Amino acid sequence: MHNKFLGLTPPMGWNSWNTFTWEINEELIKSAADAFETQGLREAGYEYVVIDDCWSEKQRGADGKLVPDRYKFPNGIKAVADYVHSKGLKFGIYSCAGTHTCGGHPGSFEHEFDDAETFAEWGVDYLKYDYCYKPDHIPGEILYKRMSTALRNCGRDIMFSACNWGGDGVYKWIRESGAHLFRSTGDIQDSWESIKRLALSQIGNECYGGNFCHNDVDMLVVGMRGGSNNQWINSSEEGVNVIADEGAAAAPKIGGCTDTEYRTHFSLWAIMNSPLMIGCDIRNMDSVTRDILTNKEIIAVNQDIECRGPYCIRQWNNPENVFALVKPMSDGGYAVGLFNFGDRNSEMSLQFWDIGLTYASGRGLEMYDCWNKKDLGTFTERFVATIEPHGCMMLRAKVVKAR
Repeated sequence: MHNKFLGLTPPMGWNSWNTFTWEINEELIKSAADAFETQGLREAGYEYVVIDDCWSEKQRGADGKLVPDRYKFPNGIKAVADYVHSKGLKFGIYSCAGTHTCGGHPGSFEHEFDDAETFAEWGVDYLKYDYCYKPDHIPGEILYKRMSTALRNCGRDIMFSACNWGGDGVYKWIRESGAHLFRSTGDIQDSWESIKRLALSQIGNECYGGNFCHNDVDMLVVGMRGGSNNQWINSSEEGVNVIADEGAAAAPKIGGCTDTEYRTHFSLWAIMNSPLMIGCDIRNMDSVTRDILTNKEIIAVNQDIECRGPYCIRQWNNPENVFALVKPMSDGGYAVGLFNFGDRNSEMSLQFWDIGLTYASGRGLEMYDCWNKKDLGTFTERFVATIEPHGCMMLRAKVVKAR
């Protein structure tokens, strides 16, 4: 590896799967790259344009190498990568640790070095590596170490996104595998219940992420509004797991979240140091979606150079629904997220003693509201706010002399 800073902070970009699944092609990816500039995403820090599953033919070539789908990508993958690079962006692609991808295309099992070299020749900068059709007798830990070794010896810096869905005790071995990020959850849905479930599943696991190996709580659904051809992504029902085949009819547009829920979703992923990989159709974002995804204060929380995980402080009289996530920042202050997962307005009282700031110190916290973009003043001992249902407050707190 030549770039010693690859993976220092969580990657930011866009992935094709949540909205388009198998309905991808060269023009779509190019137009998505164009949208990074026209929608202000590149300026906000997003840089990866990632093709997910179903980009290749169903069989390898006679030489054993992967072959791009001749209809979807008639000019090949390198031409698409070159176009993405011409926009000042980075290009990502998808493969699988198993014999086949989740969509039934060739996986990289026992082809790790050949595929890594192919990706390098095409100009790939990012590999999402999924977990379908894994041979039962081989530990996932070994398979991810195999691809990591191949990528680190392919002649190009490629960010390695390990996507094993949180299985096989991944927290215990993923950092030493060499992966730059690891999916610790099942697939996200475009629903509040899914966002809530995934976020809660990772409270207590903050210590496992950090610089160069980030805990990935799956892609963002901000702004999708039920706009996917994947019934699983759209589903608002718990326990529904529909796996549609490539070429199946598009599912009805169901699911989706409110603006408040999307804002809470983005805040959670940011403060939890999850990669910020957009999943909506960025070519046609509405203004609210654009404002959420390009909020510089929230992004700065996610991209803080130290990547320290937040700790959780629950509201004493409503601990199941209301809590704070507090993240120490490299400037000496804190990022503070106040969250209400309940269905009615609820108070969150953050006691400064719980974060190590006593009244006797003579210090307080100068609070800035990242969503409303305004100073709230200086507080001592505690900060109290009423949070709307499914809502949040995101604060930057600076330690100042209060008396």
